[in-house]
Amino acid sequence: MSNGQGSTGNVLAAICSFFIPGLGQLVQGRLLKALVMVVLAALLWLIWMGWIVHLWSILDAAMYKPG
Repeated sequence: MSNGQGSTGNVLAAICSFFIPGLGQLVQGRLLKALVMVVLAALLWLIWMGWIVHLWSILDAAMYKPG
């Protein structure tokens, strides 16, 4: 199994981020990025713009390539 884009881990992380922004990044072990995603999404959902961060979180988790 590869660890790049489209890997099972990234698909699972993207699914997690679909439900809760930042959860996919947390599953991938990226604590700081997860924290940024969840805080930004929470703040922006107050003005109905949280969907932007929500989509960013899903795409970021799906396309993550460990460095």
